[in-house]
Amino acid sequence: MKRKDLKKHINYLCGELLAECIAADGFSKKDNRQDIENVMLGILRMQNDWICRLSHVEPGSTRLFFKKLKEDMQKGTDEIIEQIQNL
Repeated sequence: MKRKDLKKHINYLCGELLAECIAADGFSKKDNRQDIENVMLGILRMQNDWICRLSHVEPGSTRLFFKKLKEDMQKGTDEIIEQIQNL
């Protein structure tokens, strides 16, 4: 996958997570606006981190770099989904 396509995938994924937060806010009967805002900020920070890392790949160890990025993306996505479910 090209970097350009991976960046689009990251943006799409984070957009979907943000949409889930908005939906959770709309359907929630609790007043947890601060918690939702914290999760949304976490998504934006995560997106920014991934895009920055992708823009500055270290030469020589690209295979390990992309493996680590994939693992971090999976872990970060799982954590955000769990936080959304707990709202």
